[in-house]
Amino acid sequence: MGQFFAIHPDNPQPRLVKQAVKIIQDGGIIVYPTDSAYAIGCQLENKEALDRIRYLRQLESGHPFTLICRDLSEIATYAIVNNPSFRLLKAHTPGPYTFVLKATKEVPKRLLHPKRNTIGLRIPDNKIVQALLMELNGPLMSVTLTLPDQEHPFIDAQDIQDLLGNQVDLVINGGACGTEGTTIVDLVDGIPKVVRAGKGSLDAFV
Repeated sequence: MGQFFAIHPDNPQPRLVKQAVKIIQDGGIIVYPTDSAYAIGCQLENKEALDRIRYLRQLESGHPFTLICRDLSEIATYAIVNNPSFRLLKAHTPGPYTFVLKATKEVPKRLLHPKRNTIGLRIPDNKIVQALLMELNGPLMSVTLTLPDQEHPFIDAQDIQDLLGNQVDLVINGGACGTEGTTIVDLVDGIPKVVRAGKGSLDAFV
């Protein structure tokens, strides 16, 4: 059975954050809250953990993952960002948006869109996530935790633990999350294109 941490959504306990990051660094996969829905993630370089997530979610090999980043400077490490895109990113992060951009060579090829060499990136407005990323000193490789037979993501951490506790290494209870995913915006060509309408407002992209 994987571990279950109750981490305060406004004042994350440093001891639990350090323990959670140690689990990630040791190759674990974790379930954690975001500003949209619960997500499942692992360390960027860990192919075995990625394969475990794919198996759990029953994802095809080409299914896109998102890099969860601390800030704009970290996004610039993994994606090519021109000035107009940077201004949009600055105005809408942190927040419930995933931005699709051309990837740099820092992104492992197994994470890229097979034809476009793009990657989705996001900076969640969630203090637990920010604390994890600061301690990890790098991004999380992540997808929303929605199982194949589910129409919507989980909203309650205890339900996740009861169902998936034997298949993940840690579930973080950070309070109830919503069921609406992020708004996905494609910035590859410099002109914003809304790929999926979600929790984030569309006003700046239409």
